[in-house]
Amino acid sequence: MGNAGAAANELVAGRYRLQEVVHHEVGCVCWYGEDIEYARPRLLTQTQLPPDPGEDRAGPAVARIRHASEVMGLRCPGAVASVIDVVEEYGSLWTVVEWIDGMPLGEFLDQHGPLDHAAAARIGLDVLGVLEAAHGAGLVHGELSLGQVFVRDHGGVVVSGYGLAGAGPGARIGAPAYASPEQARGEAYGSPADLWALGALLHTMTEGRPPFRDRGQPEATLKAIVRLPLRSPRHAGPLARTMQGLLRKDSRERLTGPVVRDALVRIVNDDPAAAEGSLPQSRASAHGVLGLARGRKNLGRAALIGTAVAAVVAVTMTALAATGDGSGDDVSATDATASRPGPVLPTGDEDGAGTPSSGTASPTTSPSPSASSPPSPSSSPPSPSSSSSSSSSSSGKLPAGFRVFTASEGFAVALPKGWQRLSTNRAEDDSYRVVFGADGDPRELAVTYSTRVGSDPVAVWRDTVEPSLRKESGYDRLGAIRATTYQGREAADMEWVDESEGTRVRTFGRGFLIGGGEGFSIRWAAPADDWEDAANQQALKAFLTTFRGLPA
Repeated sequence: MGNAGAAANELVAGRYRLQEVVHHEVGCVCWYGEDIEYARPRLLTQTQLPPDPGEDRAGPAVARIRHASEVMGLRCPGAVASVIDVVEEYGSLWTVVEWIDGMPLGEFLDQHGPLDHAAAARIGLDVLGVLEAAHGAGLVHGELSLGQVFVRDHGGVVVSGYGLAGAGPGARIGAPAYASPEQARGEAYGSPADLWALGALLHTMTEGRPPFRDRGQPEATLKAIVRLPLRSPRHAGPLARTMQGLLRKDSRERLTGPVVRDALVRIVNDDPAAAEGSLPQSRASAHGVLGLARGRKNLGRAALIGTAVAAVVAVTMTALAATGDGSGDDVSATDATASRPGPVLPTGDEDGAGTPSSGTASPTTSPSPSASSPPSPSSSPPSPSSSSSSSSSSSGKLPAGFRVFTASEGFAVALPKGWQRLSTNRAEDDSYRVVFGADGDPRELAVTYSTRVGSDPVAVWRDTVEPSLRKESGYDRLGAIRATTYQGREAADMEWVDESEGTRVRTFGRGFLIGGGEGFSIRWAAPADDWEDAANQQALKAFLTTFRGLPA
């Protein structure tokens, strides 16, 4: 495995299995992975090392990363990614951090679009809190970007990447569009460079793009940052002045941390939505961010939106409130575009049609698998490619003959045309199961949401689901239950066969956790004799790639 040639399912240091790309920057790739020694999900960042074999290429970087992790772990527990291992292998430096219960800010914005100024200020406050703590300890991030900020499932952010600046060859800048002018000129830089990056992040959150767009070539982007004037933001509202103060090209003239904090706190406190939650004045929360996205409706119940990695943010959804009868309140979007794995939600249109929005699926009574590729004993069902789940990936068209179906319960998935809801079962604790299919078609897709699942998705399948399946005629599990990740969440896959009306049926099930004891499962059942048919494998891949879940 070379620096740039890492691939899914490969092992790093004989211990960490790569699963899918989270995001990538210049000379740097972040992966979802699994620690096979402890069967725990991890995040791995691969950084290219200088090519000179005569030098200790990794030593200084390893020491810097470990030192930064120790310092920031004490100063900002829970707000900075905890480093558990740093290894050099095949010309790359691999930084392994504990699982982050959220999604990269870039992926979050891909799913939800630009944010309201108050929502951006909330996230900005959280990032600023980390930066101030680091600057107080003499640490500068130097690589702050959309891929280094994770929006957490239950509010707040986690910042990763401390110590990575300077780890690569030469003066590598991972995300040129977020580099300060002094970095772009190759000069020494300090804490003001991080404040510039914060201003660039705020600009991206409200305007939908960085202040100086990425021009494809790092040199061209950096040259534009140095030479071109900053355009006035159009959608930042009261955040515009703070943003412009952070994006002053002379680092000596930039706003200081305390001034920025006061301004952001004022914006948050002046927002009417702030009164609805317990938002601390000095820190931002990711709760409610989706409801503040421009052009979207507040929709009712706080829920999680997932990835990856997932990221789940509390969000109110009224348009997706459950109808209680499962009859005709579902909406489908024909010829919609599928993005990364995760629920597809309406982007504000009255009929729910539009681009995929946000959402995190949660496991139901079924296990909560989290692997990107569902393993199966004889053949692995197709799963979303790493590019389709990366924050920088582009959306692909749905397979011909599919359209996105948005259910009233608050989840969405691409279904073959002609398919509809066949049945709905609900429990008093708000758990439900919805089964889809078509007349004359023996295949079925079942989506289950559960409010009470355990913390181990493998155990959910083994101890909760399988005992009841054993009562079915001809039941036989195919292979082992396999822990994995899905949309950045812990998950598990199980396959089995049984008999239904004299037909041997094969089922693939993926269960995944979304936190708070909640989870989703997706089950795809088809005649065992037809399991390998291209149409069936394509359907399974479409389901896993497009599913987005948001409990109602």
